[in-house]
Amino acid sequence: MKILVCISKTPDTTTKIAFTDNNTKFNSDKVQYIINPYDEWYALVRALELKETKTGTVTILNVGAADNEAIIRKGLALGADDAVRIDAEPTDAYFVADQIAHYAKENAFDLILVGKETIDYNGSEVGGMVAALLDVPFVSLATHLDVEGDTATAKREIIGGEEVVEVKLPAVISSQKGMAEARIPNMRGIMAARTKPLKVVPAYPSETLTKVVSYILPPQKSGVKLVDPEHPEELVRLLHDEAKVI
Repeated sequence: MKILVCISKTPDTTTKIAFTDNNTKFNSDKVQYIINPYDEWYALVRALELKETKTGTVTILNVGAADNEAIIRKGLALGADDAVRIDAEPTDAYFVADQIAHYAKENAFDLILVGKETIDYNGSEVGGMVAALLDVPFVSLATHLDVEGDTATAKREIIGGEEVVEVKLPAVISSQKGMAEARIPNMRGIMAARTKPLKVVPAYPSETLTKVVSYILPPQKSGVKLVDPEHPEELVRLLHDEAKVI
């Protein structure tokens, strides 16, 4: 089974976010980048588990510039067999999805795994777009995945319960918490990653359908007010007069 795992580069969760050029560009100065956690902890790790139990290969794919190769090597250190970097700036979700779909179509993967979203833009768009461009089934927000033969069985949470979905491969599945447990690269994996294949391919001619007009930081949180438990009427007054929620 050939599995393709799509990974994105995102700022570390502790990064202080700032913008430049009149709030039209993200300020990447001194930013620590990581593999998008949903891609790494759930999509990639589950792909590696399937490889270990069902046999097959795991390829990781990233759309981005040469400075993305550090995070790609981490994916290789975790256990992926090889990697591909499509040499292009990931301008918007459609452009990225089109690049992935073109490469996946040319290389006939059985299963494509993505994280449910990136932690910077939270778009949840790429997986569905890839599936549509390839005209294959798509299962979103999966918390569990098994593969038997040419059938993938996924579970996902729905209101009031859990849904079990079966699809024929090839298919695209987006992963969220519950799919797998995060792994840490060991020394053997880190050493092996240095020599594993990392192929760079040119971008496929595609469109960028959206652009960022400006970024706005959320308002800073205000201080809290403490209410004496002996005076619940004061809490009611604050909720009514100041918070205006009752």
